[in-house]
Amino acid sequence: MTNNGSDELRVGQALGPYDIDALATETSELENSHLDLGSVLVPVVEGGQVTVEMSETHQPQNVYLVTPIGRISVSAFAAPKSPGMWREVVRELAESLRDGGAATSIEDGHWGREVVAEVEGGTHRFIGVDGPRWLVRCVGSGPSESAEDLARLSRAVLAETVVRRGSEPHPPREPLPIVLPPVLADQVAAAQQQIFAEAEAEAGAASQAQAPAPEVPAADESDGVAGGALDQVAHATVYGENSYTETPAEGGSGGHDDPSVTADPDPEDDAPLPPSSGSAMQRFFRRR
Repeated sequence: MTNNGSDELRVGQALGPYDIDALATETSELENSHLDLGSVLVPVVEGGQVTVEMSETHQPQNVYLVTPIGRISVSAFAAPKSPGMWREVVRELAESLRDGGAATSIEDGHWGREVVAEVEGGTHRFIGVDGPRWLVRCVGSGPSESAEDLARLSRAVLAETVVRRGSEPHPPREPLPIVLPPVLADQVAAAQQQIFAEAEAEAGAASQAQAPAPEVPAADESDGVAGGALDQVAHATVYGENSYTETPAEGGSGGHDDPSVTADPDPEDDAPLPPSSGSAMQRFFRRR
């Protein structure tokens, strides 16, 4: 997170993950290139989708960038002032994944150690970076045949991610709060209402078979949304709990819980939004 001698550290230089307090870039400049989730501002992938996974209590649990080669999530956690928490988490995470039955290895990446788990044709890569009183973690999950491309794309996303730690005290390893953008929060609220309405309608049918989980579009389907973050958030998708196949112990050590109804509102303006700019993802796709 150095500026290579430049007077100003700006998003678009692929020098992240950035601490927001060290950036010359204003957050207003990132409105259409990044998904602002409060504690993290994550660059969207051109042609991808934004999806929200709901927990069993019908609350937002994970936010994903779904791309043609897999899905990516980015989360931030509180950390002590001294660096080195990721090194501890790597050991615990690898052990937890192995205990869950995954073939697990540790590889050297751009920022250091990365944990790679192979399960039933799928590859899950965990990348972590220590920052000033925070740790940011990126998880890329997709088919094994796309693992190398997804690894590069995950690193590109992380290299343009911005962390907003805030001044509130948090114990080490506690997830930093996720705040959904207003448009996305409205879509989640609509999904919650639909879930509750369906539950009430089925309450009297005790013999009725349990409704199947909603289907998730395959990772390699190119049905993403053109344009930048504003367009992708406006066309975000909300899924029920476990709609995705999770990595064993993905919520365990180093995970979101412990780091040791499709919504499509009509936009007021139907004019196409400009594509996200200044992102490493565009350079990634041009190189492919």
